[in-house]
Amino acid sequence: MHDITSRTDLFLLMQKFYAKLLSDNRIQYIFTDIAQIDLEAHLPHLTDFWEQTILHQGSYRKNVMQLHLDLNAKEKLTPEHFTVWLEHFNKTVDENFKGDRSELIKTRALSIATVMQLKISQKSHN
Repeated sequence: MHDITSRTDLFLLMQKFYAKLLSDNRIQYIFTDIAQIDLEAHLPHLTDFWEQTILHQGSYRKNVMQLHLDLNAKEKLTPEHFTVWLEHFNKTVDENFKGDRSELIKTRALSIATVMQLKISQKSHN
C-alpha cells in the first residue's frame, strides 16, 4: 500500500468512502434525501477540498462550515452521524493507503468533524 500522493488518490478515496456512506442506513438518507447530492457532480468538489487540505494544491473556496450549517437546518446532524462518518472515513483510508499523509487526512477529518459539531451545537443554542 502506498501513501496519498495525488489528486487521483484522493478521488479514489472519496469514491470508496462515499460508497460506504451511501450503503449505510444510519447516514445514507442525509446524502440522498436531505442534501440530494449528485455523487458524480459532488466527487470533484470533495476531491478539491481534500486536495487543498492535504496536498496544499488547488483552489477550493467554498465555505464547508456554512454548507454543513445549512444542511443541519434541514436535518439535525447528530453526534452519531459524525461518528459513523468518521468510522467510514478512517476505515476507507486504512483499507487503501498507508503513510504520513494517510494519517494526516484522518487527523484532519477528526478535527473538522469536531469543529463542525461544536459550531452546529453553538448555532442551535443561539
